[in-house]
Amino acid sequence: MIGLDFGTTNSAVGVATPDGETRLARFPDGDVATAVFRSALHFSAEAHGPRHKPHATAGPRAIASYLDEGTGGRFLQSLKSYLASRLFEDTLIFGWRFTLEELIAILLGELRAAAHDQLGDPATRVLVGRPVHFVIGEEAQTDPERDAHALVRLRRAAELAGFEEVEFAYEPVAAAFEYERGLDHDELVLIGDFGGGTSDFCLVRLGPGERGRDRTESILAVDGVPVAGGAFDGRIVRHLVAPRLGRGSLRRSEHGKELPVPAWIYARLERWEDVSFLKSRETMDTLRQLEFEARERSKIASLIRLVDEDLGYLLYRAIEQTKIALSERELGRFEFHELPRRIDLEVARSDFESWIADLLARIEACVDALLERANVSRSAVDRVFLTGGSSLVPRVRRIFAARFGEERLRGGEELTTIARGLALMAAAAER
Repeated sequence: MIGLDFGTTNSAVGVATPDGETRLARFPDGDVATAVFRSALHFSAEAHGPRHKPHATAGPRAIASYLDEGTGGRFLQSLKSYLASRLFEDTLIFGWRFTLEELIAILLGELRAAAHDQLGDPATRVLVGRPVHFVIGEEAQTDPERDAHALVRLRRAAELAGFEEVEFAYEPVAAAFEYERGLDHDELVLIGDFGGGTSDFCLVRLGPGERGRDRTESILAVDGVPVAGGAFDGRIVRHLVAPRLGRGSLRRSEHGKELPVPAWIYARLERWEDVSFLKSRETMDTLRQLEFEARERSKIASLIRLVDEDLGYLLYRAIEQTKIALSERELGRFEFHELPRRIDLEVARSDFESWIADLLARIEACVDALLERANVSRSAVDRVFLTGGSSLVPRVRRIFAARFGEERLRGGEELTTIARGLALMAAAAER
């Protein structure tokens, strides 16, 4: 059985060896090979299969195909964020209808093929990581029915990809198994997994004294919130990008009234999974009408360019570079030069932290509620293990340093921890 981490932004797949080590499949990315598989698809306008059906590339090859082709194709990312939604059943791509499960199956199929070819596993059985709660925008409430709906769809996608047996495990629990591999003593550990769509937590007892027991008894509590790297990115879009694309500006309606440019367009720009789906005939007609009516037409022209030329990935990349810079120093720059109105701005870490303050408060509340539900004091937690890309954001780290002390914090291979843990769990289940 293989372990597969299907992430909102990045994925990975691996197996555990008999001696307790893990091996991950690797994917060509330019001149190097990487264990990180971007959860992205690119449908080239030129690539077609039987009966002229559009053909997609996936992972790092999707990025390369998108960058090589430029405009004309369809680039899709963050598909995991739609699993819990009953509003997204399918989409048209060059006249062909694809269900969400079929799109995700393309990604899972690439990962399955890599496991089969590189890791020597039949890759018919899989343990797939899942968040504690699936994303529905940034809604605060959880919904067991929508979580169950998401799992049904994810299972179906895995079956379409060729897996015959599909099991699921919580992603933060998988991270715990990877962390435990280096322990020679028992610890009570708080795991924090910060992905692209969710932040998930697990309070668990780990170590030699726990390995022979029923591991479900070791887990004291799990919880999560639909707040993570993607939501942080959305706030940068809101404050730096959207105002330069017409957010908050005015238009004159056909009846001569001055009205604001509709806010729903910019709300969708804040969600990476929505950007490519703005490129529909109806939305493009709306945007062109807005350009005609707008007081600041050049801003709407830039918005049209962003959507029509499918520049979401390039915008995401610019935002990611800004976040990395702000994780390293107090000042950074946001540069995005692909639009008629170039954006080049200095950004202070303090401003970024103020934009995400309400999101951070939800993470804090989730951690506090988890401890309270488990009836565990902060002082009783021996270690805090943080993984995932957003665990590197200084303000996120300070949440845990303030509660547990910097000396108790640990980190891991932020983008592959879950896959390695799932591989270990899969191997343990087969013994």
